[in-house]
Amino acid sequence: MSEPKNDAPRRYIVDGAGQRVLVGLTISETVEFEALDHPGSRPGADLLVEARRVQDRHQDGHGKRWLELYVEHERAWNDWMAETRARLEQPRLLN
Repeated sequence: MSEPKNDAPRRYIVDGAGQRVLVGLTISETVEFEALDHPGSRPGADLLVEARRVQDRHQDGHGKRWLELYVEHERAWNDWMAETRARLEQPRLLN
């Protein structure tokens, strides 16, 4: 998902407490990620491009934490998408 599309699934889910969180992150991590994030950034961008951008702009440690949270989210997102695809591909049993 390198380009935003109208049919792209959201990367946010509602957790057990009814809070909107990024897939794979807790509410506090989501809040922290959004606070560290800056305009122009988008979760669907290529990870290497984002990593370079963050390293260039954040030499004070904030970029490192942002990247840690982004990688955690990206891994969880990829796992979630793979599980979703697997569920959709399972043949349905007829009774």
